[in-house]
Amino acid sequence: MVLQIHGSPGSTCTRRVGVVCEELGIPYELVVVNLAKGEQKAPAFLEHQPFGVVPYIVDDDGYELYESRAVVRYLAAKYNSPLFPKPSDLQKWAKFEQAASIEQSNFDVYAAGLAAERVFRPAKGLAGDENVAQRHIEMLSAKLDAYDVILSKQRYLAGDEYTLADLFHLPYGALITKIGIDFLVDETKRPHVARCVINSVARGRPEDYLLTRSSPVDRWWKEISSRPAWQKVKDGLPLKSA
Repeated sequence: MVLQIHGSPGSTCTRRVGVVCEELGIPYELVVVNLAKGEQKAPAFLEHQPFGVVPYIVDDDGYELYESRAVVRYLAAKYNSPLFPKPSDLQKWAKFEQAASIEQSNFDVYAAGLAAERVFRPAKGLAGDENVAQRHIEMLSAKLDAYDVILSKQRYLAGDEYTLADLFHLPYGALITKIGIDFLVDETKRPHVARCVINSVARGRPEDYLLTRSSPVDRWWKEISSRPAWQKVKDGLPLKSA
């Protein structure tokens, strides 16, 4: 039995787990959950993930876990990956947790909120609230100003080594970039963020326009988004075992 990821191929959180499996070379099988049919709300699914959202995993020994950030921490720790610093190196671990908190509190909340209004609600035939979307854009822009300060002093969000904290940004960073929000790829505004983003999203073949920029935020984004692991899952997880 290989690791099973119960999720939707293109969902942001499912791809967050998938990209870590690709980074670490972990064989996995995607067990597709049809979100359009509401399978994530079915009693059988809720037995494993009581909040009714994807994904959850079943490891090769039957161990189950949900919440994508918890899942990838578990996998990185299990496979002794430097993507997740060990608590025994207290200062490096603390810097990682600081960076992970930054992503969840200062990036994800606004990027996900923007995606809800510009992508997810329209996909369901509902009208997005453009006033809400604009507030998310304004807040995200302000937060990324702080990212640029951080990334002007170090290569990645937790220091000079690539970690899960950078990788956490990939699904929503790629999504908002795809719909025309250029905060991560405009080198003239935030060069350090852009450099780091490229490293994560592209580790393979980045979007052509991403490669034309170079600034803190822009260089960061180009670097992270160019990684081969992300390139394998950026358009969705494969439907067969990896």
